[in-house]
Amino acid sequence: MTVAALCDIHGNLPALDAVLADPAFARADVVVIGGDVAAGPMPAEVLDRLAQLSLPIRWVRGNADREVVASFDRGDTDPSVHPDDPAARADAFTAGRITREHRDLLASFEDVVSLEGALFCHGSPRDDNEIITALTPLDRLAPMLESVDEPLVVCGHTHHQFELRSGDQRVVNAGSVGMPYEGAAAAFWLVVEDGEHELRRTDVDIDAMATDLRASGYLDVEDLINESFVEPVDAAYVARLFEDRAQSA
Repeated sequence: MTVAALCDIHGNLPALDAVLADPAFARADVVVIGGDVAAGPMPAEVLDRLAQLSLPIRWVRGNADREVVASFDRGDTDPSVHPDDPAARADAFTAGRITREHRDLLASFEDVVSLEGALFCHGSPRDDNEIITALTPLDRLAPMLESVDEPLVVCGHTHHQFELRSGDQRVVNAGSVGMPYEGAAAAFWLVVEDGEHELRRTDVDIDAMATDLRASGYLDVEDLINESFVEPVDAAYVARLFEDRAQSA
């Protein structure tokens, strides 16, 4: 069985469409959506596109998926009331543009998914908001894996691809489809086949993507376009930033 893992799409339909059109994606027998799928410019369109796939899908909950459901449930759908909180703005924008059916789908996501000898999670196997980066030391990583039997753990959340080892276990970040921090303008994802993983990147038509995303009315669209695609943030910088944040928490 071949698994395509798509993490952190963040409502970026053009980037998702580029991955779905990649010949490598056609190898997939099943898709794992690794969390933070909707929060972003085109949330309903992304969820509807995924629903149209003829492949089986397993959905892993990300922290943003939880937060969008919470925003929807409390009627927090005006992003302008969160001037100092980009994440809350994204959640409110998304909650205001999805249906009850979309909300119920997001609420149904699983904590983790086990397939083909791999455990798929968002942040870490024990917490969808826990940070793992390319710089995470073994003494911080090992406790996160204590309850994991699978030899391969696939995560997302920190938007940059990497591979770590803890004893006989490997931890691999699939990267981000829609909001990558890789120092390169592309969509990043992962294939797992016969217990082995293959990090993937797919080129995206940046100009066409930018036009579509700007038309959504998403308040932070220029930051997304610039930081992930026009002048993409370097993975090493992001890893250091997130790792320092995790260790100071």
